[in-house]
Amino acid sequence: MAPEGIPWADVLLASLASVSWALVAMAGTAALGLHLLGADAAGALGPMTAAVVVLGAGGSVTPSGDVSAFGLTGAQAKTAVEITPLGVSLAGAVLLAFFFLRSLRAAGAVLPGTELAARAAGVVVLFTGVVAGLAWAGHDLVTIDGGALGLDTGKSPGGGVSIPGLGDLGDLGDIGGLLPDRLGKLADAKAQVGFTVNTADSLAGAVLWVLGVLLVALLASRRSPLPRGWEWLHRIVRPAASALVAVVLLAVVAGLAAAAYAMVGDGHPGRIAGAALLGAPNGVWLALPLGLFVPWSGHATGALVQVLPDPLDKLLGFKDDQSVSLGRLAELDGRVWLLAVATGVMMLYAGVLAAARTPVRGLSGGAFAGRCAVGLGVATAVALPLLVWLTGVSADASLSVLGFNAFGAGVELHGNAGLALVLGAGWGAVAGCLGALLAHGVGAAGRRAAPLASASAGSGPVGPSAEEVYGRAGPYAPSPVYRPLGDETNPYLRGDGPSPPLP
Repeated sequence: MAPEGIPWADVLLASLASVSWALVAMAGTAALGLHLLGADAAGALGPMTAAVVVLGAGGSVTPSGDVSAFGLTGAQAKTAVEITPLGVSLAGAVLLAFFFLRSLRAAGAVLPGTELAARAAGVVVLFTGVVAGLAWAGHDLVTIDGGALGLDTGKSPGGGVSIPGLGDLGDLGDIGGLLPDRLGKLADAKAQVGFTVNTADSLAGAVLWVLGVLLVALLASRRSPLPRGWEWLHRIVRPAASALVAVVLLAVVAGLAAAAYAMVGDGHPGRIAGAALLGAPNGVWLALPLGLFVPWSGHATGALVQVLPDPLDKLLGFKDDQSVSLGRLAELDGRVWLLAVATGVMMLYAGVLAAARTPVRGLSGGAFAGRCAVGLGVATAVALPLLVWLTGVSADASLSVLGFNAFGAGVELHGNAGLALVLGAGWGAVAGCLGALLAHGVGAAGRRAAPLASASAGSGPVGPSAEEVYGRAGPYAPSPVYRPLGDETNPYLRGDGPSPPLP
């Protein structure tokens, strides 16, 4: 052990385990999703997987090569693809956080700040280095068969161009009118368009991504130690943050269940599964702010209008920006109001869960409700703008990249982050107060509080005992004696017992 008390060998092993498992999960999710979507039919699966993993870690991909034959020049030929496949991101984030937090518990009830910084720095440096390698590997050529697109007749085989992974929505029909005239000369040719990872932007994005994952993990983990002086996080921040994270993850599970239901009876279940693996969190986390009345704005042009779900496609199918709100969507389909009901119930559940995890010691019912309201209000005020930023869409599909073909199309969809902060604070405060009152009324308040939170809320020394943390007896927390105490039970004091040993 170094003089500063940092176990460097353990830090290195924990960093290797965290980063390795995270990247295995990200690469596996990306490769399986691309394969189920059929993207590997247009190019090599390995480079595409590397590119999608980099996208999932906050990077970006740029089309490259000679695309002037497609009538694309200047900015059109250099547009970067920056859509984040949140399914890949979530798979890596869950395993990275799990192994990182597991390594912290060996430090005891209180973790020195220098050791926490060293462990976080090890994960950041190692993860960024691996992303640099993926950026080097994430480039390839995608082949576009002009004959398969039907450019010679204006019609594709089977009546239209089909986007993999979208089922009937992917049937775009005749897109001849959307293409430049000189594309007709490529009818009998096979053209290649490349894609490459933007190394500098991707490394910066990877650093921010891994720091964000570690920060959320530390704030949401109720049983991981913290440096001395941070005890207030145990009883105020962590109960609300862990409840909100649990509810957001539960919403993703519900989205995956809906995708599994949609697979039943569909002609291409694999494509639905691939799209869900890569993008289920994108859709679910976009719906959550929308259900909490956060306004969005955007537009869609060309073939990508067909990709949007109903009734969003009817609202955004214009060149100019359109306002997207729950009320406007409900005018087209009244069932949209169910989204508001679902998100309201979700927030109330988060309030009850936060109340069950918040220690009640020394607090009256009103003070306890106030603490829960403040904690969940602050957590939601931070989380809702983050979801709005993560799920914003900006795509210019002028090229064929990563197996997706659509010319002259684009989608812009962005939420109001400032209003999301205000609405998040309001929704969180109301849900936290109601949840605390409900939990207090049924006797569930504080019943699920973690030992670290309960210890920091009391007047005793900071940090629980080893038995409270680990749930078992040890050299510093011996198990209780099961036989009664007394002279009659001590064989050394009874007359019929053995004689004491000689010194």
